Amino acid sequence: MSASAEHVVYVHGLWLSGAESLFLRRRVAQETGFTTHTFSYPTVTSSMAEVAERLNAFVTKLGAQRLHLVGHSLGGLVVYRFLERYPAQAPGRVVFLGTPAVASRAAVAAARNRWIATLVGRCVSEELLKEQGRRWQAARELGIIAGTQRLGLGQFFAQFEEDCDGTIAVSETRLPGATDHNTLPVSHMGMMLSARVARETAHFLQNGRFSLGPVRAI
Repeated sequence: MSASAEHVVYVHGLWLSGAESLFLRRRVAQETGFTTHTFSYPTVTSSMAEVAERLNAFVTKLGAQRLHLVGHSLGGLVVYRFLERYPAQAPGRVVFLGTPAVASRAAVAAARNRWIATLVGRCVSEELLKEQGRRWQAARELGIIAGTQRLGLGQFFAQFEEDCDGTIAVSETRLPGATDHNTLPVSHMGMMLSARVARETAHFLQNGRFSLGPVRAI
């Protein structure tokens, strides 16, 4: 199969547009030869069902023989719900970057403020303010990268007493059923500019494991 038949779709997080992933996407494309795309969606006004439907329409137009998905933060949950609702997709792999698999302590704390609650939007309200009991059951390998550099406003809401990326705690990124999980010394947004994150993402998309050690089932 030619490399051009493989596509990577990046899905951004809350209040972002996908433009922040330029370095990551370029590095992944250079490392793999895959064609990369950005899927953009309204992070505040749309429901998760609406976003998943839009993502399905987006990937259908690509006509990829192999479809890989990379989700940053809330974007990982978009990917999760998309594959849950539309499982009949071309084969491929998935990488989550700083994606909370459980209720986000920072989001829950922030939502207690009435003004901030209106800004986090529908997707966050649906997915991150209460426990969901998620488990990875999609028929594709999932690799998760969590950050350990405390740089971000989320830590002031949640007051983490464990490793975190400034927004999401490492423990919050662990999703039962995932294939591999690794931590890197990056912040929540710093992941987008990290050569190591890009390299590990590319390695997982090609090999189904990270290069930093043996595969560890969660």
